[in-house]
Amino acid sequence: MLNYLWAGMIIIGIIFGAFQGNMEEITNAALDSSREAVTLCITMMGVMAFWCGLMEIASRAGIIQMASKKLTPIVSFLFPNIPRGHKANEYITTNFIANFLGLGWAATPAGLQGMAALADLEEERRQRGISKVQKGVASNEMCTFLIMNISSLQLIPIHVVAYRSQYGSVNPAGIVGAGIVATAISTGVAVIFCKIMDRK
Repeated sequence: MLNYLWAGMIIIGIIFGAFQGNMEEITNAALDSSREAVTLCITMMGVMAFWCGLMEIASRAGIIQMASKKLTPIVSFLFPNIPRGHKANEYITTNFIANFLGLGWAATPAGLQGMAALADLEEERRQRGISKVQKGVASNEMCTFLIMNISSLQLIPIHVVAYRSQYGSVNPAGIVGAGIVATAISTGVAVIFCKIMDRK
């Protein structure tokens, strides 16, 4: 659907520009935008490589495992029905840590593995006759995990800082305080919503 929307907007813009006699401006804007897109991609690749590298170093140094243990009470509160020691807990905590540091790219693999582990857990419950959730329907834990990812408490909004730096902001990191407040509020609302829906 989005492909049709974007294609329609581009076609309408070109036709409108042709009728207005602004084809030269449209051509220049297309070329300038293409150059900016490539430059932005290179900038974001550098940021991604740096932070993903730090995450890998932290993982190999055991920092992620230590942080995961510290997050165990929070994960147990949010996901009380996941057994202790289940592999989903490790993926969830890794995902939370990556999101907290603003590393959406690094959080994605752990998020996908966490969802797969939660799906396996739900299948085990179905086989035992414990779960009434139909196959192909998301469990409470899966919904909670998704909502927590969407709200995503962030200490450093890496993407926004990189964008601001790319486009010449005097203080690219000036958004950090507002980002922490906004994501803290969204995460708090997400936790309250999940707990209310779990009780229902």
